[in-house]
Amino acid sequence: MAATQTILTKHETDEIDMWLKRFPEDRGQSALLAALRAVMHEDHYLSTEKMDAVADYLGLSKIAVYEVASFYSMYELEEKAAAKNTIAVCTNISCMLNGSDNIVEHIEEKLGIKMGETTPDGEFFFKIEEECLAACCGAPMMQLNHVYHENLTPEKVDELLDGVRSKASLKNKEVS
Repeated sequence: MAATQTILTKHETDEIDMWLKRFPEDRGQSALLAALRAVMHEDHYLSTEKMDAVADYLGLSKIAVYEVASFYSMYELEEKAAAKNTIAVCTNISCMLNGSDNIVEHIEEKLGIKMGETTPDGEFFFKIEEECLAACCGAPMMQLNHVYHENLTPEKVDELLDGVRSKASLKNKEVS
C-alpha cells in the first residue's frame, strides 16, 4: 500500500474513495471504471504503474484491471502528444438510438474535422468511434477531456466546446 500511496495522488485516492463508498465493502471491483477514469484524468492516459496502483488500492488482480482498461476504448493506454482537448462520442447502440450520429455530425461540422482528426490549431482531437463509454442511461453522451457529458443536444455540445475555446483564449491572453 505504501508504493500505491506514492503513485496515486491524494486527489485520485479521494475520488476513488468517494466511489468505493457507493458499493458494499467487498465490492471494490464495482468502482474500477470510475477509479481508472480518475487516475487517467491527470496524465490523459493509464500507465502500467497507475493501473497496478489501482489494482493494489482496490484489492484486485492486476490482470483484472488490465482487462477492463483494454476493453473500453475510453481509456488511453499510451501517452500521446495529441491536441489540448480530446472529444469522444459514444456511438454504441444506446447512444446511436438516441441521436449520437447527429452529435457526431454536428461536431464534425462545427470543428471542420472528421473523427480521428485534430483541428488545425491543435485545440481539439476527435477520437475515432467509441464503442462504449459505459453511460447508456445518459445517451447520447460524450467525454470531453475524460469528463462525462450526457443527454447531449447540438446546443449543449456548442456550449461545452465554446467554453473550452473561451478558457484557452483566456489562457493565451494571460501568457502574452
